[in-house]
Amino acid sequence: MASSPGSDAALSSQKSTLSESSRTKKFPLTEEEIFYMNCRAAYLTVFKSSLENIISKDQLYLALQHAGRNPSQKTINKYWTPQTAKLNFDDFCIILRKEKPTSKAELLKSFKKLDVNDDGYILHTDLYKILTKRGEKMTQEEVNAIITLADVNTDGKFDYLKFCKLYMTTSEQCLKTTLEKLEVDSKLRRQQFGSHIEGSPERDPSPIPKSSPRIIRKTDQETFSTKGDARSSLLSATRKFKTSVSFTIAMGVNSNRNSKLTEPNSLKEWQCAQSKGCFFLEEDSEVISHQYRMQIAQRSMVYLTIKPLNLSQVEGKPSPWLSVDTALYILKENESHANLQLVCFTELRNREVFGWTGELGPGMYWLIPFTTGCKLKKEIKPITEEAQLVYRDEMGELFLTKEFRSTLSDIFEIIDLDGNGLLSIEEYNFFELRTSGEKCDEDAWAVCRENFDTKKNELTRQGFMDLNLMEANDREGDPSDLWVTLHSMGYNKALELTEACPFVISAYAEKCKPRIKAAHMEGCSGQLEKTICKSVLNKGDAKVMDVSENITVLTYKCDTWITSVIENKSESKVIIHVNNELSKNCINSRGLNIFAVEVAPKSTMVCQHVMPLNERQEWIYNCVFSLLS
Repeated sequence: MASSPGSDAALSSQKSTLSESSRTKKFPLTEEEIFYMNCRAAYLTVFKSSLENIISKDQLYLALQHAGRNPSQKTINKYWTPQTAKLNFDDFCIILRKEKPTSKAELLKSFKKLDVNDDGYILHTDLYKILTKRGEKMTQEEVNAIITLADVNTDGKFDYLKFCKLYMTTSEQCLKTTLEKLEVDSKLRRQQFGSHIEGSPERDPSPIPKSSPRIIRKTDQETFSTKGDARSSLLSATRKFKTSVSFTIAMGVNSNRNSKLTEPNSLKEWQCAQSKGCFFLEEDSEVISHQYRMQIAQRSMVYLTIKPLNLSQVEGKPSPWLSVDTALYILKENESHANLQLVCFTELRNREVFGWTGELGPGMYWLIPFTTGCKLKKEIKPITEEAQLVYRDEMGELFLTKEFRSTLSDIFEIIDLDGNGLLSIEEYNFFELRTSGEKCDEDAWAVCRENFDTKKNELTRQGFMDLNLMEANDREGDPSDLWVTLHSMGYNKALELTEACPFVISAYAEKCKPRIKAAHMEGCSGQLEKTICKSVLNKGDAKVMDVSENITVLTYKCDTWITSVIENKSESKVIIHVNNELSKNCINSRGLNIFAVEVAPKSTMVCQHVMPLNERQEWIYNCVFSLLS
């Protein structure tokens, strides 16, 4: 927040705390800590707390599956005898130490024994005979569940090479999903799990818990192992992959030529309102952005557009955010913010501009910006040389470098939402909330006006520059706090805007002047997620995943991207395995070709957005969704 030079500590305190936390480095986890973290993640996928006990074979089987194990019925019986009433978290950890994960090589070796032609395939008829007549027999329903898996069966043959890859990646992705959930949920991180207490990295890991007397039996000394058992892998798969559905959509190079955005003929005579904003990429890759309220005084034809904001850049230097897709959802406010009705979204496109034309009645509307996240990604390439932000002259006086001043000028353009060349307290507070998490109150704003250049009670571009220079002086030239601000705004160490996309919204109305004002900033998991789901539920192609019709996958195609949504009407959570490997010239918002998502009971969630990698080439969306237990 802004303050006078006489109270420099007030301004720098909030950002120094953030800066120091950003420089904190965690010690790497030991193998023992990683083992317990994986145990917790698997256990908490099945149970709400590690203090709950395993009370059935099915629960034990499911927990072991989520830990990446491949238990046969014989293995389950080894740890769950007629005398076993329950197992606790410590018992579960002991079992995981003994039952090592099956490797892909071991699975392949086992399947090759069944491959009579040595061509990577097993006929469905042979597979049926083997699995229902020999050894640990499988039921007809279980075998049918394997044969109907869309991405490993074709022409009456079972592709066990693809199956092994699918099986291994599913185990890995399920574990990754549960680990990410564990990391995000601070309550779970603070729990005590069995005998192991999660502590600071400086501490030695807790000792290996002693075995529970419930499972110390003679059978524990047996050396029986199911590693490499293809039958148990297939049996496990019947529980993992209950059913699957697939979507295939071919998109041409000029798929949007018949629905191109065109301006109304008399647009020059319409009244216009504009507002700028920005998509910001969070550490967990969630996208957040400004959201707006728009007032329409009387019924009128309206033309709405959104496009990336082109900032002043060095000549010849690319602006990566200009290729980021942008869109806008329009919702009607009925009595309250909690009751919003989806009206439309800017589906039509002309180059980088997305827009919508139609009639709106009088009232208050919400404008919610949206980007798929396919092209706004966390930066991967390392920056070898850090840009200089400040320097001292021969007299020792501190100045901002030319490069940093240019960057600050661009930031000013981004946060000057109404584009009047000045920053109001409301605009400045959006910046403060983004960079420090705090707001500037009226008293602090008054002090800011007294000490920095202002016009009409608003901060000028020069005043904004001087404010940042004062911050550097507060730290005696240390640029740490300035870097916190830059990283929060999406800039890397080379002063390149790589993890944000500024945009501009324009609203034209034929019979009245629209009014647009930024209301708050929010992530895609809030109102936007609900809005996307509602839109896809209304327009998408639906395929039911189970016989009870509780799980449905819906896919919606517009000219620029494809969105898939999963609806779970059941009373329990479900895990859906998603495989995009057969798609061509595609990128998706998850950043992975194969992944798993967890859908809560009685809920709907966005699974992924998919776009062409190269828009000048044809692209094919081919995705298989498999329901896991």
